[in-house]
Amino acid sequence: MHIVKRVLVTGGAGFLGAHLCERLLNDGCDVLCVDNFFTGAKSNVAHLIGNPNFEIIRHDVTFPLYLEIDEIYNLACPASPIHYQHDPVQTTKTSVHGAINMLGLAKRTGAKIFQASTSEVYGDPEVHPQPESYVGSVNPIGPRSCYDEGKRCAETLFFDYYRQHKVSIKVARIFNTYGPKMHPNDGRVVSNFITQALMDNPITIYGDGSQTRSFCYVDDLIDGFIILMNSADEVTGPINLGNPVEFSIRELAERVIELTGSGSEIIFKPLPGDDPKQRKPDITKAKELGWEPVIQLDKGLVSTIDYFKTLDLEYIFKK
Repeated sequence: MHIVKRVLVTGGAGFLGAHLCERLLNDGCDVLCVDNFFTGAKSNVAHLIGNPNFEIIRHDVTFPLYLEIDEIYNLACPASPIHYQHDPVQTTKTSVHGAINMLGLAKRTGAKIFQASTSEVYGDPEVHPQPESYVGSVNPIGPRSCYDEGKRCAETLFFDYYRQHKVSIKVARIFNTYGPKMHPNDGRVVSNFITQALMDNPITIYGDGSQTRSFCYVDDLIDGFIILMNSADEVTGPINLGNPVEFSIRELAERVIELTGSGSEIIFKPLPGDDPKQRKPDITKAKELGWEPVIQLDKGLVSTIDYFKTLDLEYIFKK
């Protein structure tokens, strides 16, 4: 008899969570989506609600959850500066209390648990590209610290539960990811540029635009999640998941203008505090597991632009 795997996805109505829920359902899993809808949206998973293998629960992971499950993907946490700085204390609690509660659930049920960590644990890196062995250069008291240090503490908890309680863990450090279902007003560079271009507003670059980022398309990233979760028990991570191809911020702005056919001009503003100059993953370890991104930036941008065209941007930005 085929046993259906019961999988819990916290933050399941968010950008990455919704894509992951869809993928797990396609893979034949029974999916429990948990979200408090602070940044997640019901519209991201509305099309899944009729599926008999899909359930959605409104719940905040800073409170314990009692379920019977086989696997947990812990994605709950606002991930863009504009959202995680809105209530920084709650952001830290989501990362830390959320990790404790989900690890406790994994310990009780014997579930395997995946942590969506972040390249932000490296801070403003002094090593380029960043390997998993790099311990980072992070400001513990800056405006981004609620997220950066919250995620660092969550990693600490995961490895302590692994060592102390033998919980089966998988930790992924996620680099910039983009694609359909991104929040249009999350203040991230890809969504900023696309919404500005589609509305023919000036495209805002902070700094001189020479700072670089690497952009991973969401489908590639979700493949990485699944490969890491299904890897051998001794593979705990952390594993970098991201696209190692670098683009300058100015280059991204020019591509978006070209692909949208926009008449937007580019304007420059001062760089905000603690903003890293460059960020690029060393994905040697991920490649050893059989993963690397395959979707080119232009192809991914076209899909993302098509998604943003379906939204009422004038209404969203008027609110």
